[in-house]
Amino acid sequence: MNVQEFESTMSRNTPPSGLSPMLDALWFARKGDWERAHAIVQEHENDTTSALVHAYLHRVEGDLSNAGYWYRRAGRKPAEITLDDEWKALTARFLEENKE
Repeated sequence: MNVQEFESTMSRNTPPSGLSPMLDALWFARKGDWERAHAIVQEHENDTTSALVHAYLHRVEGDLSNAGYWYRRAGRKPAEITLDDEWKALTARFLEENKE
């Protein structure tokens, strides 16, 4: 599945089966269900890759201080791209990892 195919599933009520938790979180984030997406990443908050999605979610929320904390936890600088571009980049990354 690629990012475009993933986005085409947004008309559903639930994410496609067999995805990683981070893809589930990104799916719910794209659907506008920030709370559900955040709950998923919180369940995996000790995972470095989860920190990237966690940072993105706090950036969506507008809490840039908290987003900065999670970017640091992920070992990354805060994103300087649009939220849409960051969502697509994260989704592409996790879709690639989901294939493995």
